[in-house]
Order: sequence, then structure tokens, then C-alpha cells
Amino acid sequence: MSVRTAVFPAAGLGTRFLPATKAQPKEMLPLVDKPMIQYVVEEAVAAGLDRVSIVTGRGKRAIEDHFDSAVELEFYLQERGKWEELAQIKTISDLASVSYVRQKEPLGLGHAILCAQPLVGDEPFAVFLGDDIIVADPPCISQLLAVYEQHGDPVLAVKQVPASQLSRYGVIRGTPVAEDVYLVDDLVEKPAPEAAPSDLAIIGRYVLTPDIFPILAETPPDHRGEIQLTDALRRLRARRPLYAVRFTGQHFDTGEKLGFLKATVDMALARPDLGDAFREYLRGIKL
Repeated sequence: MSVRTAVFPAAGLGTRFLPATKAQPKEMLPLVDKPMIQYVVEEAVAAGLDRVSIVTGRGKRAIEDHFDSAVELEFYLQERGKWEELAQIKTISDLASVSYVRQKEPLGLGHAILCAQPLVGDEPFAVFLGDDIIVADPPCISQLLAVYEQHGDPVLAVKQVPASQLSRYGVIRGTPVAEDVYLVDDLVEKPAPEAAPSDLAIIGRYVLTPDIFPILAETPPDHRGEIQLTDALRRLRARRPLYAVRFTGQHFDTGEKLGFLKATVDMALARPDLGDAFREYLRGIKL
């Protein structure tokens, strides 16, 4: 069965970006002039996923408004002949069919995905974490979908990270089965560097099958009271094969401030309308 639905957990409180996120969703923080979540939704659409399901929480209405039509703004831009800006605004609301469900309590990534079950139904689906901005051609999720179409089993995105950073990620142990493709032998959530099974960390792209839902429902919370997706995937791996793809592309972890700044600089430098002037400015900074 082909994958049509993209799930975006977006109910987190964004505490690492306070006070900026006190009254606005972290997912709406801009990289130059585009909210982070729009970059990730555009990746899904570029891969042919035409149904977008966003898991939100309290204080996230700005996300819904962003992907909705804005009649007053469109009329204002049309009246003033701002055709380029009008096209940009209309493109956002026409990106995909978007639906929403609320995660009423912050009970972890696994619980957020479980909340999306009514929107996904009994079909395979893709999961995108908005903190992970990946610039790749083909899109990162397309690289995972190619492996899913070959095997019909869940697929995770991984990349090599330094040992000092492994405790921030889920980490796999895998057996290579093709170039940059692994059969997952085990998964560990946020291991100490000396206990990590490899240097392959799970990054926020997944292709999952619907049999993950009953496992998530049965997965006990961790010591913080959160249901971890990695714990559920470990149980799923005991029942069926799991694959991992070491994707190609540039990854930014915008869930932390330095990664957000790096992504902002790189996105600005890649812009035809800003890149040259911004590059010249950076060269002139006295360090």
C-alpha cells in the first residue's frame, strides 16, 4: 500500500526558545521569512504526500491559521497589485489537504503519534519532526519511501553523529543490507556514549505502518511520564523487520539555538535575493 499521509507532531511547548515561544508556537519561528513547519510540510508535498495531519496543542492556532486561506490579506494584496506576495500566500493554503488533532497533554512523541491514529486510519504513514530541517535532493522522506516500497516495512532516517552527542538521540544497531541501508537489530533511546550500540542516530523522519498504534497504546511511559516512539519501535522490531536509511542531505537541528542560527544563515545564503549581500555582510564582521 502506498504512503499518502504525513503526520507532524507539533504540540510541544518550545521551552528551549523562551521567551520567544511564550505566546507563539515554536514551529512558527521563521528561518529568514518562512516558518520552520512550512519547510517540513513542503518536503512532504515534494515527495507526493497529499494528506497532512498536524498534531497540535494549546496555543497552536497560529499553525492552523498559517495553512488556511486569508481572504482579507489576499484582497489587500490584490488591491495594491502585490502579485508576487499574493502568489506566495495562496501557495501556502493550496499546499495540501491539512487536518488537525489535539494532544491534550504533553505525553511524548509516541503519544502524539497515537493521537493521529483517527486521521491516519489503517494505512502506512510518514512522520516528520519539525525540529529537523533537512535540505536534500531527493527529499529525505523520498529516500525512506524508496526503501519502504522495496520492503514494505517501517523505515527510519539515521545519520552518523559524534559520540558526545549520542545521548540526545535514539540510536540503532544495524546490519548493512545495501548502500546506506541497514536492517535494524536494536534501538536504544538516548544512551550514554559508552553504551551506544553505534554512531547512527535516529533523525526526525519515519515511514511507519499502522501496527505501530496498538504497540504505542501498550507502551509504558518513561521516568518523565512520556511515551517514547523509540521504545515502541523496539517492540515492533521484535515482530517484523525495521530498516534505517543513512540519508544524504544537509541536516539542521533547529530544536536548539545554535542549530536554529546555523539554519537561518544557510537558508539566507542560499536565497538569490539575499545571498550575495548577506555573504558580503558576514565577510565584513570583525570577530
